[in-house]
Amino acid sequence: MSAPTSGLVLAIDTAFDACSVAVFDPLRGAMVACASEELGKGHAERLPGMVDAVLAQADTSFGAISRIGATIGPGSFTGIRVCVSAARAYGLALGVPVVGVVTLHAMAEAWRRNRPILAVHDAKRGEVYSMLLSADGEVMAPPSALAPDKLPEWIAQAGGAVDLVGSGAAVALAVLAANRPEADSPTIVSDRSAIDMSTLARLSIDASAQHLPKPLYLRSADAKPPSRRVSLFDAAS
Repeated sequence: MSAPTSGLVLAIDTAFDACSVAVFDPLRGAMVACASEELGKGHAERLPGMVDAVLAQADTSFGAISRIGATIGPGSFTGIRVCVSAARAYGLALGVPVVGVVTLHAMAEAWRRNRPILAVHDAKRGEVYSMLLSADGEVMAPPSALAPDKLPEWIAQAGGAVDLVGSGAAVALAVLAANRPEADSPTIVSDRSAIDMSTLARLSIDASAQHLPKPLYLRSADAKPPSRRVSLFDAAS
């Protein structure tokens, strides 16, 4: 991890079903306050109140925030727009850096141990979103949308057994284990696509703030997004 920033990090995630907010103290390397609700939809309406509540829980204010980190995808098309737009709006209002973190990176990093780890999210329509990290956290294969049967070739550089995390882990296991010796069989460490907010905050500290974050869409939306703006957050997209 790079040198800690002064002030607190506000971390926001609405990329999947959950709406999550956290306040993290880089100097202590610890979470100050966190809240998360499984919503499925309605993130834009719930997020502002949750931010206020978490700041109150942390006994702090917006003035103490020195950096904002947000998940940028892949994930729910609408959820990603909400998260990125909200983070940019808060950053503009507060005059602080805003950084983006790939959901798959946060998923993999939270469970990374002593061997390569593949984050794999069920993207539906016969595809998975995947990203491969090495045992030391380096990106071996960047975020991609691909058919599950392409995974063996796609992660060949891992060279051996990998850990699996995400809603597509079971699908990946079936494909990857088919033609491998038992010693090289993958292991599912989590079958959920969920963001650990402490990991998101830590990755936000290291992320470059040179450019404002943008949504990471690995394919077009499953449904056309609404044309009517539902909140001020969309104005920052």
